[in-house]
Amino acid sequence: MTGTADALVETLEELGVEYVFGYPGGRAIELLDHVPESEVELVRPRDEREASVMAEMYGRLTGQPGVLTGQGPWIGSLGMMGQMEARLSSSPLVTLTEASERGEYSTLAPYQQARGDYGGFSLPKILDGVTKEWWFPRTPTETLRSVQLAFKHAEAGRPGPTAVILDGDAINADVPEESTPPTWDAREQTRTWDAAPTSEDVAAAVEALEAADRPVIVSGNGVHAAQAYDELAAVAEAYDCVVATSYLGKSTYPETDERAAGVIGSFGHEGANRVVSEADTILVVGCRMNPMDTNWQAPEFIRPDEQTIIHADIDTRNAGWVYPADVGLIGDAKQSLAALADAGEASNGWALERAAEAREWFTAPECEDDSAPIKPQRAAKEIQQVVDEDTIVTADSGNNRFWLLYYLQTPAVRTYFGSGGVGGMGWANPAAVSAALTTEKDVIAVAGDGGFTMTMTSVETAVEYGVAPTFVVLNDTSLGMVRQMQHEDDDIAGVEFHDTDFVKAAEAFGATGVRVTEPEDFADALLEAKAADVPYVIDVRIDREEDMAETLSSSFYETVGGLHE
Repeated sequence: MTGTADALVETLEELGVEYVFGYPGGRAIELLDHVPESEVELVRPRDEREASVMAEMYGRLTGQPGVLTGQGPWIGSLGMMGQMEARLSSSPLVTLTEASERGEYSTLAPYQQARGDYGGFSLPKILDGVTKEWWFPRTPTETLRSVQLAFKHAEAGRPGPTAVILDGDAINADVPEESTPPTWDAREQTRTWDAAPTSEDVAAAVEALEAADRPVIVSGNGVHAAQAYDELAAVAEAYDCVVATSYLGKSTYPETDERAAGVIGSFGHEGANRVVSEADTILVVGCRMNPMDTNWQAPEFIRPDEQTIIHADIDTRNAGWVYPADVGLIGDAKQSLAALADAGEASNGWALERAAEAREWFTAPECEDDSAPIKPQRAAKEIQQVVDEDTIVTADSGNNRFWLLYYLQTPAVRTYFGSGGVGGMGWANPAAVSAALTTEKDVIAVAGDGGFTMTMTSVETAVEYGVAPTFVVLNDTSLGMVRQMQHEDDDIAGVEFHDTDFVKAAEAFGATGVRVTEPEDFADALLEAKAADVPYVIDVRIDREEDMAETLSSSFYETVGGLHE
């Protein structure tokens, strides 16, 4: 007979799982005991937080569920970062964990008890607050079926995280030869199908787009999730649209393209915001239109009483959620966009000229500034110089993310991914290692010194697994975004850091490190790092007096307010 743990690893193999990201502990050890003899590889970073981000990034890049495993108390605490990001960024992820229970002793609150009985804590309740679905199977048959369903639900509809809490007795028991209900073939049980909008809704959307004089597409993360890049481009061309993106939608459309307007929102491009405010028809694809994307619903930005809104989303609850929609296209973004591209065409002569005007906001004098410390705008532009269609940038949370959002012009699709679901600091480093492991592309992680330090052990993980991402630290020796919220110096506690020697830290991990203070030295370091066969940490000393919020967000409210009075 086959043991449950062995059968679970066989299931992972049948489903084509390449990597399990995790940390041995608890009943997860029983599972990992069978991994060395399988085709599945364990990637073990230095803690569950990094493992969870790596699994989330794998799902985001491939569209296949990333797999996270480890002991329940730590998967439910340290490991929640990647699971929360997966939920809010629609990344498929399957967590295989356990409750650290002790069988018949569980009602007596043994050490690390997470089953939810009196005296312990409830891992199921924690996971219920984040995952799409979770299971706590108690028999071998239940366990196998639950894992299959976890993979199915991670991909079905709007992707996201699911979890299975392994039972200590079940994971060590044998799988029965026959059972009721039976277990099915793993591939058959986990199949999903793409939804598509109705022909009536497609026809209504086509009519609105063909009648538009100033059509604009807002492309969101759903286009990444569906990998509907070609279909998006086809619709933009068919209806002569300007294309803007949400923050999470950045790099769903090349920002160097003649139809591109940039990123909308309170930290987006002024030109993109203006284009959306001027549109008579807006096609929103795979974007929920959250408050930051909509400039906190500034009344002059999007106006449902004046503009026609077509909202395409895989979840009917998202369509028309923030703003009333005139037409809803419910289904997979690839299916919805393909239907639009096939059904109509129009030419209004507005898009190319207007998009070119919008892109004038992509640069600023500071992007060419040669002074030291380095202007963050100049740093972002130097990073852009080494980004091509075979490069992925992972952006952390904080000021660094918004400098990149504004001044790094993506040259191709799938070249930029950011921590923008939950927006956790420390995301960029493990995400970069995951991207380097699972693609053949060059990868550049960009973080502030605060976020980099949180997960800088990812550098050691990259060394251990033989990949060579570049880690860029935009270093202002502080929590820059919070520090810049101060009304006077030192009126917010905890925003300053001492000057850490990241060069020595990199070398201690087995990587290469360099500190740069001059723009031309940064340019040279980026080229060297990209060509290197070991991880490279570049400590970039940026001008801490450059105020991100003042530079990026104030002008929209000052200038657009009078456009539609």
